Amino acid sequence: MKRTLPAVLGALLAVALVPAPPAPGAAGPGGREATAWILPSAANRLVARNAADLTTLSVVGIGLHSDGAGVSPETKDMRRLGRAGHRHGLATEVLVSNYSNRLGDFDPRALHRLLSHPQRIRQVAARMARIVRRGPWDGVNVDLERVRRTDAGGLVAFVTALQRALPAERSVSIDVSASSTTRGYRRHGYRLAGLARHVDVVDLMAYDYSGPTWSGPGPIGPLPWQRASVRAVLPKVPASKVQLGVAGYGYTWPTDRTGRTVSPRRARELVRQDGADATFRRRAGEWTATLSDGTVLWWSDARSYRLRVELADRLGLRGTAIWRLGSADPLS
Repeated sequence: MKRTLPAVLGALLAVALVPAPPAPGAAGPGGREATAWILPSAANRLVARNAADLTTLSVVGIGLHSDGAGVSPETKDMRRLGRAGHRHGLATEVLVSNYSNRLGDFDPRALHRLLSHPQRIRQVAARMARIVRRGPWDGVNVDLERVRRTDAGGLVAFVTALQRALPAERSVSIDVSASSTTRGYRRHGYRLAGLARHVDVVDLMAYDYSGPTWSGPGPIGPLPWQRASVRAVLPKVPASKVQLGVAGYGYTWPTDRTGRTVSPRRARELVRQDGADATFRRRAGEWTATLSDGTVLWWSDARSYRLRVELADRLGLRGTAIWRLGSADPLS
């Protein structure tokens, strides 16, 4: 989920001093992989602050055109963050997504226009490969959401085309919305076995179980649901390819209006300002509190993250992936 070059000598010295990023699958801190997504507006210091706990930085994001036939260009800020990741020894991915700023949501129509059209699939894959070749990128993170069930084959075709278009040493990861049943994955347009054959990593987005516009108050990614979601994936995807997605945020549920996203820091501030008490729900692995005006909060913090690292270890997964730096608590 970056500038004019300096003098030639300076550039050569800089390259010589930058550690090579780890190859996909290389062991990270504690012997596990750890990916974090980051928005292009983030500062380089955010990468520096968390790099020791990461192996991969996924930079948001290239956008799919509404006609499904092309993608937006990468920006200087994306490349800046990619270079910052490399300076700290991280592998870097550039994220491609069908998120629409106009809609404020993922665009299923644009995605259908891509996935139902073989020529567009090849065009977009080739375009992403060109971006990767000339940028500070070790791979592509595919974040195509709200997939129609009828487009499941097109999604497999897209990651296949992308893998073929990229140089052999570059990687492809895909973000998959979590479901606690195999049928749920099929219903959401995921042919897991087909995807697993053609991607290097599956980032299981095991969050947004509850949210203010689609459910009542509840945990963002409760541990029992995450465990069931992983177990539903493992018959189709090798555990060595699965990363458990972790929320680094929370939600509010006010009584008189629509709730919103909050960072763990902001959630704690709201609780402190109100004089309320927060409770850590060990079964869910998250915090909750009710403010004096009736607003309910749930959020996932550093303690929540550590429990998910333990879960990934117990299940033998490749590692974890956290959404996102800049919202989440520092990882250590």
